[in-house]
Amino acid sequence: MRKLTLSMAEQIISAAFEKAAELKLKPLTVAVLDAGGHLVSLSRQDGASIMRPQIASGKAFGALAVGTGTRWLNANAESRPHFVQALNGVSGGAIVPVAGGVLMKDEAGDV
Repeated sequence: MRKLTLSMAEQIISAAFEKAAELKLKPLTVAVLDAGGHLVSLSRQDGASIMRPQIASGKAFGALAVGTGTRWLNANAESRPHFVQALNGVSGGAIVPVAGGVLMKDEAGDV
């Protein structure tokens, strides 16, 4: 397993911002966490609203918590709200169960 470095995290953020520009999205904030849920890098585009760092971190943490992207969490928030409420409770409210959290894995399948 390769260690996620600051340089790699910054490349991920740069690629996300490039894709956002291509799609003409509103200003983004991107948080990159390591496999243990620790923040490696976060970047907020000019004009992104004030809670975006917390939201981006919560989406990333949610993806790590369930081992898949947060579209799955979003769907379960609708179909099984008790499960997502419980998950968020045991995480101390750290999970934001909406689409946008992406789980990244290396060639070996490790987060």
